[in-house]
Amino acid sequence: MALWDRIKESASTMQTQLTAKKNDLKSGAFRDASMAMCALVAAADGSIDPSERRRVAQLIASNEVLQNFDATDLQRRFDENLNKLTADFDFGKVSVLQEIAKAKKKPAEARAVIQIGIVIGGADGDFDKTEQAVVREACFTLDLPPHEFDLY
Repeated sequence: MALWDRIKESASTMQTQLTAKKNDLKSGAFRDASMAMCALVAAADGSIDPSERRRVAQLIASNEVLQNFDATDLQRRFDENLNKLTADFDFGKVSVLQEIAKAKKKPAEARAVIQIGIVIGGADGDFDKTEQAVVREACFTLDLPPHEFDLY
């Protein structure tokens, strides 16, 4: 199977798993961590282009799991995290990873945050090395083994 197909299949599988857990993913910690993850993946390569912002806006609007929350509030949280990363990526990343760490107490939420990162990363059909690296870093932050998500 071509890498492109595996990325699409993996993102689709992650989305299916997220939807199945929708009723368990309603906490503020999950909300905050998932928006931090979206920002981290969007900024992974050091720049945020308009298409990445649109992809996250589409995810916020259309993702069943994120519909547990107010879309305007999610967008504001995403933008705040993105602003931290664009002001100073290294310093901002520390702050954003702290937001992601909020989901650590509940393994189902922690896994869902990683899955959202993979869905965002694979949304353009190219879950590139920089995106994989920040999602892998988030795995370590959440005490999850990266290989569980095919991140080596």
